[in-house]
Amino acid sequence: MTVETKLPVDQDYVSSYSKQLGEPEWMTALRTDAFAKVSDLNLPVADKTKITNWNFTQFQKHTVESAAFSSMSELPEEIKALVESESESGSLYIQRNNTPAHLKITDELKDNGVIFTDIFTAVKEHGDLVQKYFMTDGVKVDENKLTALHAALLNGGTFLYVPKNVELTEPVQAVFIHDNAEVAMFNHVLVVAEDNSSVTYVENYISTVDVENGVFNIVSEVVAKDNAKVAYGAVDTLNSGVTTYVNRRGVASRDARIEWALGLMNDGDTVSENVTNLIGDGSYGDTKSVVVGRGKQKQNFTTKVVHFGKNSEGYILKHGVMKDEASSIFNGIGKIEHGASKSNAEQESRVLMLSEKARGDANPILLIDEDDVTAGHAASVGRVDPLQLYYLMSRGIPQKEAERLVIHGFLAPVVNQLPIEGVKKQLVEVIERKVN
Repeated sequence: MTVETKLPVDQDYVSSYSKQLGEPEWMTALRTDAFAKVSDLNLPVADKTKITNWNFTQFQKHTVESAAFSSMSELPEEIKALVESESESGSLYIQRNNTPAHLKITDELKDNGVIFTDIFTAVKEHGDLVQKYFMTDGVKVDENKLTALHAALLNGGTFLYVPKNVELTEPVQAVFIHDNAEVAMFNHVLVVAEDNSSVTYVENYISTVDVENGVFNIVSEVVAKDNAKVAYGAVDTLNSGVTTYVNRRGVASRDARIEWALGLMNDGDTVSENVTNLIGDGSYGDTKSVVVGRGKQKQNFTTKVVHFGKNSEGYILKHGVMKDEASSIFNGIGKIEHGASKSNAEQESRVLMLSEKARGDANPILLIDEDDVTAGHAASVGRVDPLQLYYLMSRGIPQKEAERLVIHGFLAPVVNQLPIEGVKKQLVEVIERKVN
């Protein structure tokens, strides 16, 4: 059953916005066709979480013009902490609300024909490439009401393309800053790694202003061709007034690898989908997620690895900490399709609750349609282990500090996977702030 949706924009606005950006006809048509489908589609399925009353559609402004940063010294202090250690060597894109605000591309990228730019420039200057991969093999436009709305109202994001046989040694970083309380963000990230290539991409979403009734609709697509490797790190730290839908999708071809390290630290209500489709034989997917919930926020996280190729391997590791009256659902799904023989699907979901009213629900699911496979899962929901606390306190560590050390150790398997030190440090600081 669809839910009637009254939107603050209409189809004429969508068409004129696309033309104002100077987009090619195919993109304008994609937007308008997507907008026409919104009213007939359902919200995404969020198992055990009622999201029909969440605000995914009502916002004050669809887009704003924000000032760019002429130098790194103009960045807010919290942004400098993310990029200053990498600013001399790494490629960096900064978006301020809907405005491309800073872009630095290293000689390594330039010399190897890598494309790294904002999504608007990519659509206009690399249209054939973008059209080939944009919401085709990964997230589909008509998947649900929010993916269609995303395609219609896309107003930010980035495009990263790595040609065949190019192995990048330095991480590529994008920072998406939200410092205008009125504007919504419909951000799209598209990463394409051609045959035998490799890249590490890291992104940050950060709110630097208090928000009420904010809307974020984020879609990321990763395409890893034969024998390509993509490591994708992300830290999301959006304000408590922001309702977020985030859909990160990967497609791995023969012998390709997609590895996710996700710090999901939003303070508002969040629905998150992370799916890796292992299409090719010998493909590999590994998703590590860390979550901290606090206040009265509600969150729903679905992580799924689908095996289509033979000898494919899929791993899911999710650790969450809930405090106050926060509640979260953790759905881990390993699916092995018929014909994906010799595949291996493993998953582990663990939730640590710090208060009586906090709620966490870990649901491991294995769907196996093939006989000659290996699969396993583990799940736990509980409180801080008193034996661990006793061990630390017996060595002179105060109880509060002992709890802090246990929590950081519990979340470390994901935190340690982030490849940029500034981003890793930020995630540690966010965890510290939220659990204390």
